Amino acid sequence: MDRRRTGWVALVAAVTALHLALLPAVWPVRLGEGAADPRRPERLQVSFVQTLQPSEPPTRRLQPVQAAPRRAAGAALERAEPAASAPAMEAPELPPLAELPPELTNPVPSLMPVEVDTVAASPAASAAVSTDATAFDWPPSTRLSYRVVGDVQGPVEGQARVEWLRQGLRYQVHLDLSVALLASRRISSDGLITPAGLAPRRYDEETRIVLREPRRVAIDFGDELVRMADGRVLPRPEGVQDSASQFVQMTWLFNARPDLLQPGQSVSFPLALPRRVDTWIYDILASEPVATPAGLLPAVHVRPRREAGGGDLTVEFWVAPSLQYLPVRLAIRQGRGITLELLLERLPEQAAPGR
Repeated sequence: MDRRRTGWVALVAAVTALHLALLPAVWPVRLGEGAADPRRPERLQVSFVQTLQPSEPPTRRLQPVQAAPRRAAGAALERAEPAASAPAMEAPELPPLAELPPELTNPVPSLMPVEVDTVAASPAASAAVSTDATAFDWPPSTRLSYRVVGDVQGPVEGQARVEWLRQGLRYQVHLDLSVALLASRRISSDGLITPAGLAPRRYDEETRIVLREPRRVAIDFGDELVRMADGRVLPRPEGVQDSASQFVQMTWLFNARPDLLQPGQSVSFPLALPRRVDTWIYDILASEPVATPAGLLPAVHVRPRREAGGGDLTVEFWVAPSLQYLPVRLAIRQGRGITLELLLERLPEQAAPGR
């Protein structure tokens, strides 16, 4: 009996050591060059007091209108050309993002809306969406909890939590993910709610692996420029999102324009990753029921057109119209080494209305 117990202990130790050796290779800990600013925005404090129950989404009839002219700096990034190839400028001093800008009391001018591509390229269908996000009834602060299963050079399990936090016209999005008690990743977006949706001001990403120093990267968003993780400064395209804010931006878009959730349509916007700014396109696929511990939920499948590769994460997701178009399932891929599935563990928790 003691010999068997000793054998099991040795096996567990060997498997743990193997995971520790493999994780740095398959889960890159340095996603961008340069040290992140440690003065990240302080996390908003919110109390979640109620459970969001499935309900029929409200009917909205919003008319698309022609988009406003773009700024010259954003025009160079208009059509899926990687901004990383653009020459970097000398880094100017950007304002400290921990300090709230005056837009919190005076809404900023409308940014460029998300572009919408459709199969039927009628003038009305192909026009850019123009919706006053400050007038839109944004959902209160919301917490979603997920069960994680996947493959990181072997089966892994874990937990994930996504929090959408808002105070007035300021927002934060936080994703905390841990697998196998060996590694964790936290991504955060901090910014403003504007007439065109979310306008990020700061993006932070932190990866922790057992027995290794944590690695951090950050992106600063100025009014006209974006400072990348390696210190390069690029023009800020209109409507740019980051890896965390993009999903809430699409949730707002689907709430405002539920007709976009039809198979064959797509949405695109500039996305700031730690090493470059590029245009990403998401295709709308078929409706698929998703079986969750919270029950069987009708959902719409949304998938990025780009394949995983080059160190970038890709995330396809399923949004539930009955739960304010929140994602109830997500599939995260990074090259051939990481595949993680996030499945809603229980119904979302929310703060009191307006908080």
